Amino acid sequence: MELTKNRVILHCDMNGFFASVELLDYPELRDKPMAVCGDPEGRHGIILAKNEIAKRYGIVTAETLWQARKKCPDLQTVPPHHKKYQHYSRLINEIYLQYTDMVEPFSVDESWLDVTASQKLFGNGKQIADKIRHQVKKELGLTLSAGVSFNKIFAKMGSDYKKPDATTVITQENYKNILWPLDIRDLFFVGKATADKLQGIGIHTIGQLAESDRHTVTALLGKQGSIIHDYANGLDQTPVSRFDEREDVKSIGNGSTFRRNLEGIQDIRTAVIALSDTVAVRLRKKKKKAFGVKVDIKDPSLKVISRQQQLDNPTNLAENIADTAVSIIEKSWNLRHPIRMLTVTAINLCPEDQAQQLSLFSSENIQNETGEKMERTMDDIRKKFGRNAITFGRIIKNDIGLESIKSPEDSK
Repeated sequence: MELTKNRVILHCDMNGFFASVELLDYPELRDKPMAVCGDPEGRHGIILAKNEIAKRYGIVTAETLWQARKKCPDLQTVPPHHKKYQHYSRLINEIYLQYTDMVEPFSVDESWLDVTASQKLFGNGKQIADKIRHQVKKELGLTLSAGVSFNKIFAKMGSDYKKPDATTVITQENYKNILWPLDIRDLFFVGKATADKLQGIGIHTIGQLAESDRHTVTALLGKQGSIIHDYANGLDQTPVSRFDEREDVKSIGNGSTFRRNLEGIQDIRTAVIALSDTVAVRLRKKKKKAFGVKVDIKDPSLKVISRQQQLDNPTNLAENIADTAVSIIEKSWNLRHPIRMLTVTAINLCPEDQAQQLSLFSSENIQNETGEKMERTMDDIRKKFGRNAITFGRIIKNDIGLESIKSPEDSK
């Protein structure tokens, strides 16, 4: 593979997006430590986002409110408003589209832009990034950090390199000086499990990975090893998708209120595999894979909690989604307490073809390929003989009402 010399890719990442949007309505909190928190009135609310002042106290996303207030007793909290974040996300992407039609949203607050063909109109990559930052700040009152590079991976890492409200340019001349000294965990798509494997053979920085023997890394990690070795060396040819070519699917989920309350881990596992099966079927139908799983739990008193977990590698398999969902529940729910309703949602979706680059470790990859073949065979059987023609053994002859669980698309 050769380096692509003529592409100019931007990655724009909003700074503290949820918190910044909320501060537009709460300007009195702008100079105080502030966080967006699920159930801010409850002791066990979760931090969803925080402003720069709160960040200086060491407050991190996903920790509980009581943990955050140990670090910062004066922390101010506001509840989330997801429709408002979606509204601003659309406005931000409309600004991006003024500079190029090659805009690929990666999440509600991140997008890649291919501005290669836009330079004659708007200047070089850094000039375009600065214009976008200034326009977003002026028109919406929000700030973003931008990375400018010759591929998507380095553009993304550029937007992470300096925050808030900054532009970082990573070129073929400077990427070794800027990125190679960074911890291996800072390389995009290197999760904890991958980092642990690499550190086990003495690879601790991106530069050490780049200069390592490609065959050794591939033998250790399978296809993923060759992919991230290429990424460390700036070898990424992945195109930026056109905005109008992408189906705007942010998540795929399914939930159910059961015939009786779920009692104990066996009930929970049975319900979760049924829900995960419908989610996985829809993911494969939409040609998507998920980088995360979210679980919503409602108890008989109608109290609801929501928890999520990110994955090292994307999946569209019911078994993987179910295993993650059960793990979430075991960590966040007292298993002696009954559950009235469960929802399992696949989040942080990406196209299947993009996910193919991110294979798991060699032995796990074989296992997942086998699982995917099995589940796609189930898809074919159901298409031919009906949804109930084949299912997972755990679901058969249950007494919690799983026969009522359908994909939302079944009624269409």
